[in-house]
Amino acid sequence: MTADIALRVPEELMASVPAEVRGSGRDDVRLMVSRGTEVSHHAFRELAGQLRAGDVLVVNTSATMPSAVDADVDGERVVVHFSTLGPDGRWAVELRTPEPSGSTRRRTGTRACTTVALPGGRRLCLEEPLSADGDRLWWARADTSDVPGLLARYGRPIRYAYTSGDQPLSAYQTVFALASPDGVGSAEMPSAARPFTVELVAELVRRGVQFAPITLHTGVASAEAHEPPYPERFEVPVSTARLVNAARAGGGRIVAVGTTAVRALESAAGVDGVVRPASGWTDLVVTPERGVRVVDGLLTGLHEPEASHLLMLEAIAGRAAIGAAYSEALSALYLWHEFGDVHLILPDDNRDTPNCSCNCW
Repeated sequence: MTADIALRVPEELMASVPAEVRGSGRDDVRLMVSRGTEVSHHAFRELAGQLRAGDVLVVNTSATMPSAVDADVDGERVVVHFSTLGPDGRWAVELRTPEPSGSTRRRTGTRACTTVALPGGRRLCLEEPLSADGDRLWWARADTSDVPGLLARYGRPIRYAYTSGDQPLSAYQTVFALASPDGVGSAEMPSAARPFTVELVAELVRRGVQFAPITLHTGVASAEAHEPPYPERFEVPVSTARLVNAARAGGGRIVAVGTTAVRALESAAGVDGVVRPASGWTDLVVTPERGVRVVDGLLTGLHEPEASHLLMLEAIAGRAAIGAAYSEALSALYLWHEFGDVHLILPDDNRDTPNCSCNCW
């Protein structure tokens, strides 16, 4: 299934610039709504009409860091992508080769003990691969504890080849983003929330939709390497746990805004379905076999077929529903990636029993 979709996603469906450059504003994107295998099409500005009073939108407040920094390895130009601050003070990083277009490509041949010359006279030492079976991401130690300050001065947002040029950091911040006291945030934007505007949030609140914040600092995207997500820092505060539990008890639906919100919330949920305050590191990978305990729906972008995120979508909606939605997205020319269109997955109100994850589509 995923391989079939991969062959059918044309390059012109990769959103290359933000929606406000293509149209009138951030919310000038399309909204595909799935209820089981039934799919409908809307403008994102019509989101409030798809939700109901008592629903809770769980949103990620992590701010995006300017995580890409020009650097040098023995006279070779490289770009360092700073991904995740580890508990021991090291950073998970990726070394990339710059392209003439301004984007980067994966760099091969990186070795342990490589020394990287950073701007401002700082140094970075690559110590060991993040995983035993790959050398794309490395644990590295900088000769300064103020890496966020270095990024703020010399960094820029991470971007990939499908984008047409650099965008300001503000283009990669959502309306929910909050700066953390230590300056640490996400290497890449929690992009499902990007189309929200202050006006739309106010309209949703007026209609009785509630917002519950979580924080999960995302690392660099892994779709190109076909890797599952690695551990990330998260927090589910007391207020969010209480709100989610109360809403579920009252019949409200819990709709995660982005896969990061699913990962954080499900990491804080017990087998009894009760959400408890939690913080630290999560290595949870949500799959159809694991299922979801709390989340009823999901607002998300369109993911590459090779991405592990599709397993999460299947866990929430079932394989048949996701297959129908992605086929519809392709035929209706929806745009992919962080500047693209969005997909709202809601429960099938006509379904009495959960979808079997073994259904074919």
